[in-house]
Amino acid sequence: MSQLTSFLLVLSLCAFAPLCFSSKTKGGNLYPQFYDHSCPKAQEIVRSVLAKAVAKEARMAASILRLRFHDCFVQGCDASLLLDSSGISCADLLAIAARESTVLRGGPSWEVLLGRRDSRTASLSGSNNNIPAPNNTFPTILTKFKRQGLDIVDLVALSGSHTIGNARCTSFRQRLYNQSGNGQPDYTLDQSYAAQLKTRCPKSGGDQNLFFLDYVSPTKFDNNYYKNILASKGLLNSDQVLLTKNEGSRELVKQYAENSQLFFEQFPKSMVKMGNISPLTGSRGEIRTNCRKINS
Repeated sequence: MSQLTSFLLVLSLCAFAPLCFSSKTKGGNLYPQFYDHSCPKAQEIVRSVLAKAVAKEARMAASILRLRFHDCFVQGCDASLLLDSSGISCADLLAIAARESTVLRGGPSWEVLLGRRDSRTASLSGSNNNIPAPNNTFPTILTKFKRQGLDIVDLVALSGSHTIGNARCTSFRQRLYNQSGNGQPDYTLDQSYAAQLKTRCPKSGGDQNLFFLDYVSPTKFDNNYYKNILASKGLLNSDQVLLTKNEGSRELVKQYAENSQLFFEQFPKSMVKMGNISPLTGSRGEIRTNCRKINS
């Protein structure tokens, strides 16, 4: 399933927006009951559409959750990533969809703060500069989180979203063959695991081949992601450095691996915190009638 497919799912959710919400809705604060009067079945509708989509394609849940991260890290949680390159707000739809995607895969739930407006602009440079990359160093990743007002606890907890979903061969190939530019594999990667990965991720070719981020329980939202890291089987460099490059993150990985409840308590807190990154409210922004285009 491509990112385009997950975009289209969100866009299909947007189809009911004009029936439920008015761009004249007032208010500058986010709160869970924002749509209780204008569209009381909003969250129920999102849940229903997502449940059907995830039943057909389990990876959909991870893709929606990833869209939420990418949206918030660029210009704040404003649905700017849904715009082409040139009701209910699309930003709120994405917020609800991320929560429901987590729950559908067995993860924790939380109250989603609502009342966002949608951005009128998108930023490719912001995407390139602000979103952590799979091969980033730990200091770089932490710096990108801190720019958004998130700390090391949020970094480790939100990285746990990799308990579901897939990554392409191109996202981790350097770990198998040329981690430090010296033609040598990553010594922090379990060698038997590396040998398995090499069968479908050769030095050249197979760029789009998909691999589970959590090979133990790839469609279940749980704490096996952290257990994999402790076993030197984190798929991405950005996963494994949580254990190898910082004492604070190392301890959190150990705690979440040992105590799934602790992870399930922190993940929602960090998701809500991330959801408060520079939201557009009140007269700022708009409620798009088409998530892919600004209102004319």
